[in-house]
Amino acid sequence: MLLTNSIFLAFAAAVTALPQFPGFPGFPVGGGGGGGSTGTSSNTANDVTNKSPCKAITVIFARGTGESGNIGSVIGPKLLTALQSKVGAANVAYQGVPYPANAAGNAQQGGTGGALMTSLAQQALQQCPSTKIVLSGYSQGGFVVHKAGSSLSATPPAAAVIFGDPQNGQAVANVPAADLKEYCAQGDGVCGTPRTFQITAAHLSYGNNAPDAANVISSVTGVGA
Repeated sequence: MLLTNSIFLAFAAAVTALPQFPGFPGFPVGGGGGGGSTGTSSNTANDVTNKSPCKAITVIFARGTGESGNIGSVIGPKLLTALQSKVGAANVAYQGVPYPANAAGNAQQGGTGGALMTSLAQQALQQCPSTKIVLSGYSQGGFVVHKAGSSLSATPPAAAVIFGDPQNGQAVANVPAADLKEYCAQGDGVCGTPRTFQITAAHLSYGNNAPDAANVISSVTGVGA
């Protein structure tokens, strides 16, 4: 389903008016984060910008609106932990996208995030030509993944994994349909039908999908422990 600019604006307005739901925006920091990823703390990951040692998989992750750090807390750290458990910490590099992730960015489909994610993916490949790039994002971060994918025709990502994607149902350019995984929880009005863009408990539940998402990334990239 193609989303119009008016719907993007509705999403931005809904997010701006969200103090009625605890924890959004301004998520609490938590959920752990991998000790094996040298540029990582609980809500921040900088393996690419810190030029950490090359790993088999490099995940470039865009957090949701209002989340702290550069990988947030709802799913970013949990995905890292699950992926390290699945394929081994020595096989995973993780990098957050340092874009504003503010409410206004929803109306701009992720604002500057797409260009930043593209740049980070290209930097990762320059530093580590054999690494498999995985684009991932949550909520507004889904916009970022869609934007970045369209700019990576010369170096297509190995996979894309998106949680609570406002553009759920649309392809990610330069990622084959078989290598795109979308998670949309039942009752999530950001990615489901109808698109109410109301932030409910369903939209904050994606940490539960981390183990499955790690399995998907392992399968698509062909990297195991």
